Amino acid sequence: MALFVVLPFVASIVLAFAQWDGLTAPSWVGLDNFRAELSDPLFGRSIVNTLLISVITVPIGLGLAVVLAVALERLRTRTLYLVLFFAPVVTSSVAVAMIWQQLFRKDGVLSGLISTVFRVPPPDWLQDPHLALIAVCIVTIWSSVGLNVIIFLAGLQNISPTVIEAARLDGAGAFALFFRVRLPLLSPIVFFSTVIAFISSLQTFDTVFILTANAGPDNATRTIVYHIYDLGFGKFQFGPASAASIILLVITLVITGIQFTAQKRFVHYEDDAA
Repeated sequence: MALFVVLPFVASIVLAFAQWDGLTAPSWVGLDNFRAELSDPLFGRSIVNTLLISVITVPIGLGLAVVLAVALERLRTRTLYLVLFFAPVVTSSVAVAMIWQQLFRKDGVLSGLISTVFRVPPPDWLQDPHLALIAVCIVTIWSSVGLNVIIFLAGLQNISPTVIEAARLDGAGAFALFFRVRLPLLSPIVFFSTVIAFISSLQTFDTVFILTANAGPDNATRTIVYHIYDLGFGKFQFGPASAASIILLVITLVITGIQFTAQKRFVHYEDDAA
């Protein structure tokens, strides 16, 4: 813990206020690295792209996972489906990105299918600045939905049958039963998954690195973590890279703090109901 977490974290904070190329002695520059990053258009672009990935993938991914979990709950035998949905979660992210890279090619299966069905020219997902980020979001949702399905399914099965039966006796239909009873009781798990999903989306790197070369066309898929990697291990500017990582930490803390503040209104615990 000290060697791989605490020490690098402290070193990043120190280097954020210095210039260091990894070879020569570091020199103290104060807040210059932070000023340079906050005024850098590439860093601004990476923040926008990262937030777009979060805003797109988190609600769509969690919503799809809830729908799939409800559908699987109705099945008596669901083992095969759980294995299929969970397989992308345990598959190497590099392998996943390489497979999707072939699917997203202009002459790939996905583009050919769209061209045949809709009678339009095949889209070039990875070379079109307007589609590259969408391609990253599709891969992110596909590779993470299985884990949330397992979590939500466990949460649905943990709801007391007596509560469901009481709601039905009171005349609750399927729609009211889900949105008025089951979803509120599932809200603590939804909140947990939302926090984890947002933090994970803010750290998007490997999918971008493999799927799109050099952060895509016109830096369309440049994320904050890719920007940090490019500065540190591409340009050997470890000071600005460390400053960018501290800014990412602050963004993560702010978003997480907002979520914890909002959950007081939208998350319902059984103890509170009691």
